[in-house]
Amino acid sequence: MPSSSSIGKRIGFIGAGNMAEALAQGFISKQKVEAKDIWATDISEQRRKLFADFGANATESNAEVVKNTDIVFISVKPQYVSLVIKQFKQHLKDRHLIVSIAAGIPLNVLQEAAGKEARVVRVMPNTPVFVGEVASAIALGDKATKEDSDLVSALFNAVGYCAPVPENLINAVTGVSGSGPAYVFIMIEALADGGVKAGLPRDVSQKLAAQTVLGAAKMVLETGKHPGQLKDMVTSPAGTTIHAVHALEEAGVRAAFINAVLTAADRSEQLAKL
Repeated sequence: MPSSSSIGKRIGFIGAGNMAEALAQGFISKQKVEAKDIWATDISEQRRKLFADFGANATESNAEVVKNTDIVFISVKPQYVSLVIKQFKQHLKDRHLIVSIAAGIPLNVLQEAAGKEARVVRVMPNTPVFVGEVASAIALGDKATKEDSDLVSALFNAVGYCAPVPENLINAVTGVSGSGPAYVFIMIEALADGGVKAGLPRDVSQKLAAQTVLGAAKMVLETGKHPGQLKDMVTSPAGTTIHAVHALEEAGVRAAFINAVLTAADRSEQLAKL
């Protein structure tokens, strides 16, 4: 039965964990797909029930998901990706597009498991997908088309932002946005600690810190101005902010963030070779 969704496709999830749930709920809320056009499978009865509870089709069979969908998301743990694809490979048709959100699994591994003619795509999302603000990147397999890229990008742009990149830059994406939320959480926690030390109640300080990060991020995205230019707008001569910026520079904060990105990217590359 053809889909009545806005993208005109039925979506399947092999693995119905938290990330799959967040994507499914996001696609539904942004009217990219109707719940009835989503199929999901998982070894956990609880996870299957959760999908069924919001109107999706839940099953124990990977093959059933593939047979009833057009876009198949692979959202299992990385060590099981090849195995599950090989298990349903015989059910793949020309209409199918495979989208892996498993960390560290390169396109050549996906292609080998799915078959040389299969259309495969690799996406690196991050945890803010849980609040509809994902930062993601997409890399295409050899057989994937521009239409496939546009389709997957439309889905992920509906729940945040999606950047097309060549696969050799996926490790860099991991360093910036894949691991990036952790850096920002540490920053928010540190800002809140500073506020507490300066006398603010913990709850007030944490909300101020988080809202400041949210507002600053929106200024970067919505104004299109360079972060350095926006920083200069806050720093007045001999004022509090320039003194604080000096303290950050003395502590090596800028270099620490750069090193964190490079370290995460290097580790991502190492894991891909295991």
